Parts: sequence; C-alpha cells; structure tokens
Amino acid sequence: MADIVIQNLNNKVVISNFNSNSVLEDILNEGIDYMHACGGKGRCTSCLMIVIKGQEQLPPRNEHEERMALLRGLKDNERLACQTKALDHLTIKVAEKNKLPHMQYTE
Repeated sequence: MADIVIQNLNNKVVISNFNSNSVLEDILNEGIDYMHACGGKGRCTSCLMIVIKGQEQLPPRNEHEERMALLRGLKDNERLACQTKALDHLTIKVAEKNKLPHMQYTE
C-alpha cells in the first residue's frame, strides 16, 4: 500500500491499495472533494497536484499528462492527479488555482 499525504488539507492521509487507477481515484474514494473538471480524463489541469515528496517514486507521465504538461508548461513536480498512480509514499499539495471554495485548506 502507498500513502498519500495532502499537506494543505491538514496533512490528510489517503491510502492507495494499488487497485485504483490514479491518485485522484484514491482521494475521491476517501470521500475528499477534489477538483476534476474533465472527469479524470487528462484533458485539463483542474486536478493538478504539486508533489512535495516522492516524485522519484512516480511513474513517468503518460501521453495525456505529457500533452497537458507541454500545453500548460507544467513543472516537473506538477502532476495530474487523474493520470498519476501512487506507487509509494507521496506528499502533495492542492494547487492554489484549483482549491475548492468550500474546503478548509491549511496554508
């Protein structure tokens, strides 16, 4: 199992059981509201996460994520939660521009 810590959601810990397809799916399965305007299809950057720790444990970007990274000029530590699978411990932050107004963020 991999654990995903969402730093700016009061260090909320999400457990990935490796049966999920993405970090986004892991987060949603925990009942956490997380922006994903395109429905997790890798067609936007609304689920953008900033990787704080564990970047080296992530798989390479797939074609959808690579396309969006090129179009939007994403940094190496900016990944799409809908296209990235947690393989080991991961600490992330919700990107400032994608914070939901009804959620209580720390930072």
